[in-house]
Amino acid sequence: MSLAIVHSRALLGLQAPEVTVEVHLANGLPSFTLVGLADTEVKEARERVRAALQHSGLDFPHNRRITVNLAPADLPKEGGRFDLPIALGILAAAGHIDAAALDGLEFAGELSLAGDLRPVRGALPMALALQRSGRGRTLVLPRRSAEEAALVPGLALRCADHLDEIVEALQPVEPGDPPTPVLPRPRPVEVREGTLLPDLQDVRGQAAAKRALEIAAAGRHSLLLVGPPGTGKSMLAQRLSGLLPPLSEEEALESAAVLSLAGRFEPADWARRVLRSPHHSASSVALVGGGSPPRPGEISLAHHGILFLDELPEFPRGALEALREPLENGRITISRAAQQAEFPARCQLVAAMNPCPCGMLGSTAKPCRCTPEAVQRYQNKLSGPLLDRIDLRVEVLAIPPEELTGAPDGEPSRLVAERVAEARRRQQARQGGSNAELEAGQLHDQVRAEPEATRFLNTAASRLGWSGRSLHRVLRVARTIADLAEADTLGVIHVAEAIQLRRALPGR
Repeated sequence: MSLAIVHSRALLGLQAPEVTVEVHLANGLPSFTLVGLADTEVKEARERVRAALQHSGLDFPHNRRITVNLAPADLPKEGGRFDLPIALGILAAAGHIDAAALDGLEFAGELSLAGDLRPVRGALPMALALQRSGRGRTLVLPRRSAEEAALVPGLALRCADHLDEIVEALQPVEPGDPPTPVLPRPRPVEVREGTLLPDLQDVRGQAAAKRALEIAAAGRHSLLLVGPPGTGKSMLAQRLSGLLPPLSEEEALESAAVLSLAGRFEPADWARRVLRSPHHSASSVALVGGGSPPRPGEISLAHHGILFLDELPEFPRGALEALREPLENGRITISRAAQQAEFPARCQLVAAMNPCPCGMLGSTAKPCRCTPEAVQRYQNKLSGPLLDRIDLRVEVLAIPPEELTGAPDGEPSRLVAERVAEARRRQQARQGGSNAELEAGQLHDQVRAEPEATRFLNTAASRLGWSGRSLHRVLRVARTIADLAEADTLGVIHVAEAIQLRRALPGR
């Protein structure tokens, strides 16, 4: 047979559209042509496939004209994932393996020159796409990639370490011949359990900041910690993970799929919330994603996790402004001339900053030496629209040494996490999600504010000149405070605390 068809998948954002690898062998001058909008990495498969077949003791048709078409032709293909389908297509077209057996299989994998199978990015998105397509095919991947894909329930999956194993399993069987070996299933991954997270008990003092951290965890609100250096801002932010409830299976799959797309997922870390902490030199592409083909950025890699931005004003202004839309919508759409990709970006933003260039504004330990103009210039690195999207803004003040050494241990994360979990359960039962995800049209029905609380909030909003977005965000925070207090209706005390937690930056 001079024509063979092998099924595989490409990656387009979190989508994994099906790709048909067509291999044709013809007489003529020996050549190896690869068509179908393939990038450089895919075109280099010609040399990898040729060497892998030769080193595996398999026949490569040197004296034939080989044409490989990756259909559909208008879909960009990138990476080394098509090495294995191309190699199998050549062998099937040459009659060395059973071409009919390829119909119920999908393949992806990069080949070494010796024929070993190397893992590929995006095993989880490929597995999810195959499961949702209803094709009923079996996915065959390198062992390490198959361990990722095995996290998708109900998927027919096989794995291999070398090209020879797959070739042996696809040999044509004649009557009377012994049965061919069957490719193994990937072994279950041992998920790391009992990993100790930083405990809130280690933080002494800072009662207001710890209260804000609890509220942020209970309602999935964004948080900005402002204070002099060394007051524990980063220490507090790193302890937020220990307060959050476990991921659901759907959330864990979504988070793992984005990490798999970037090649950063470890199966042993299954169902663990991600904490991403990029350096302040990160560009806007690094934060929100980009490139060609589009890749996810930090805000997508932190999906269902935490994005911690330390030294917030030191980030490039353009990078911070690019965060505004995904923080509001929970997704980011990256458009290029040839294609468009959408990535989820529903993460919890936690940021920390100094109040001024020297960092000592408002500190009782050392005087601030910055001029009012320098303070204003420093704080103006954060635009009003960006600050408007941050729910909680809290000062973290320096604690005198005698109080710090004499203060008792704080409340353990375990106890705070129990209150957070109970508040989350109330929100899930009431509206099916966290308070931070409430749409403006849902606020009236779900907040359930008392008349006195509504009047108090309207008066505060008028005096402080809040936008409609600020008003809605304060309502969401107040609803979370009421949930922590196990109150069905929103009272004045809840609104007052929410207003207090949305204070302006020091010096403004």
